[in-house]
Amino acid sequence: MALQIASLKTPIGMLNLIADGDILLGANFSSVRALKDALDHIYVGSESKLVKKIPGISPLIADYFAGDLTAFSAIKVSQPGGVFSQAAWKSMRKVQAGKVISYSQLAEKAGSPKAVRAAGSACAKNAIVLVVPCHRIIKTGGDLGNYAYGVNKKLWLLRHEGVQ
Repeated sequence: MALQIASLKTPIGMLNLIADGDILLGANFSSVRALKDALDHIYVGSESKLVKKIPGISPLIADYFAGDLTAFSAIKVSQPGGVFSQAAWKSMRKVQAGKVISYSQLAEKAGSPKAVRAAGSACAKNAIVLVVPCHRIIKTGGDLGNYAYGVNKKLWLLRHEGVQ
């Protein structure tokens, strides 16, 4: 089965998605090329097809932007990364909408309390934005920190989720 690629218009820009069936492999606000470049090596050379919507994924993302802040929890994800990155991404998915944690708290939840820089790196390397909610990770003290697609998008997402 070919990988499915869809681009969805959102209040903060075009969101590009790539999936293998019901498993989301990538989501970004940059380009389809970047989605493909971030895929696990097992997908290199895979056929892909452009679709208007990815069944089971696109509707849940639309639900999120319509106000169902828990919609993402039903989406299965897979992305390449080392043991710590995988643990960090899993921990990010446990941060509820409307809540934020610090990079140091993320490092602790991922099993390596001293790996604060690695926690930041896991956020930066996250290939599945929104669904793996790296936007919910902030600096100790409350500063937003960085976001690959601009702090303005991070701020919008946090406000959408009710974080002040």
